[in-house]
Amino acid sequence: MSEWLVLTLAMLAACTVVIVITFVRHRRKGEDEDPSETPDVIEYMTMWIGVVYAIVLGLAIAGVWEARSAAQDHVQAEAQALYEVSERVRVYPSDVRDRIRADVDAYVGHVVTTEWKSMTDHGRLTERGDELLARLRADVTDYQPKSDFEAQAYQPLVDQVAAAAQARTARADAIGPTMPGVVWFGLISGAVITIGMVFALQIRRTPRELVLAGLFSALIAFLLFLIWDFDAPYSRGMSATTDPFLTLFPHLPD
Repeated sequence: MSEWLVLTLAMLAACTVVIVITFVRHRRKGEDEDPSETPDVIEYMTMWIGVVYAIVLGLAIAGVWEARSAAQDHVQAEAQALYEVSERVRVYPSDVRDRIRADVDAYVGHVVTTEWKSMTDHGRLTERGDELLARLRADVTDYQPKSDFEAQAYQPLVDQVAAAAQARTARADAIGPTMPGVVWFGLISGAVITIGMVFALQIRRTPRELVLAGLFSALIAFLLFLIWDFDAPYSRGMSATTDPFLTLFPHLPD
């Protein structure tokens, strides 16, 4: 099922629940119930509950967005480090240069085709990716420079391989959800309480009030969906992508 379809159904469900409860409550209300006599303290509490929940939602959205941006930065750093290896190795003899570049292409090709799917479907990196990166590291570090010019390029190449390995580790750490379960409990409980306070204000069945209540509940459903979608940086709709690899290595298949 498409994530956007899930969002649409969730928003429609939230609106429907609010409208249905309003109709049921309206039918069962007592004859002496007067919506204009809502105590001031309830209005005050409703206002502050909405404000506090809005702050919590804002912080949650900011947190998952920052995590998503950091995940994309890890991909960019890894791709850039591998690109630097591929370019700086040009000072080495042709056989060594071609071997190291082949190692880089094999690793990048595996990441964008096989490993990315493993991250999306299973939430983990592949052992094959570890093996390909280890082979690249061995080919770079085991070479003994034959001239001062090659020696000057050796350490930067080793540093770039280390940077790629570090970025890969960071990418692995960013695969899972960033929001703890207790935070989700608070977000969902807060949504229920916030929407429930609408009924504490004795909402009536006028079209204007029903539309506003429905839009309010739909907005909360949308914001919760947005947090959920950003919560897994590599596996949902608005996730980090392999674009940095494909941009720097256009000759490889995507």
